[in-house]
Amino acid sequence: MRTLHAFRVFECVARLGNVGAAAVELHVTPSAVSQQIRGLQSMLGIELFQRRGRQLVLTESGEILQRSVTKAVGEISEGVRQISARHQQNIEQIELTLSISRVHGISWLATRLFAFMEENRHIKLNVITATRLSDVVWRRADVAVVYGTPPWPGFWWRVLHGIPMTQVCSPQLLRGPNAIRSAADLVHHRLLHEDDGSQWRRWHLEARVSQPEDSDVFFDDFGIVLQAARDGYGVALSDEIVSARDLDDGRLVQPLRITVPALHNYYCICNKGNHERPEVASFIEWLFDQVTIEKSHRKAQ
Repeated sequence: MRTLHAFRVFECVARLGNVGAAAVELHVTPSAVSQQIRGLQSMLGIELFQRRGRQLVLTESGEILQRSVTKAVGEISEGVRQISARHQQNIEQIELTLSISRVHGISWLATRLFAFMEENRHIKLNVITATRLSDVVWRRADVAVVYGTPPWPGFWWRVLHGIPMTQVCSPQLLRGPNAIRSAADLVHHRLLHEDDGSQWRRWHLEARVSQPEDSDVFFDDFGIVLQAARDGYGVALSDEIVSARDLDDGRLVQPLRITVPALHNYYCICNKGNHERPEVASFIEWLFDQVTIEKSHRKAQ
């Protein structure tokens, strides 16, 4: 059984050419992937990979093995798919309603929900939006992701992820006479807020620079804050999870590496006792797996 797992790890690394990427796909750490590859090579007595820069390239022996393993993995996957399809037909459909923050949902969670639905075809997922606990419509929602600070009597909750806040802005603000190269350069740019300025005051205190008073813009919707930052109208405070896609695609950049803890965090929350329902427990477990995968992906970059 351990050998079968090692072959699965080998197939993933061979296909992706990178230990970190394979670790993300397999939901394990890069060191665990490396250990499996070393063990397989030791058992076979041959080298399967050679390193070229940051990529792993198959040796001639590795290429031979990859062809056989890929074929076998494909046949196993097809068998599992057929069995799963037959099983799903006999499972009663269950509805699950999730309440999420609009910005957090659009920027990070929404695209991952399709993977959850693919893996849990017996669950019909409904999604509604609310940012804070007081906005959640609990007569509809089974579980929610909210931004705030507990305690919340009558509810079960758990931190989904803490938020180290850092500056994000359009790449155009890194050019020109007022290019952002240090914390002091922010005096030349608008500061974009979704609160009363408390978060930016905490950041300036950490950076040990004075905060300008005449260039701030306040919004009650974080989606507007991020869009204004993308369009080059100022600098916002965000985190790598909410802004992951914008940072990966280059719409936003982090001009400085000064971070501060957010005043609040994102929590997974539901009514007490509700998290023991099988479909709710399954979703919560899946949700926290996604956070772990995202953190591993960021570390591997």
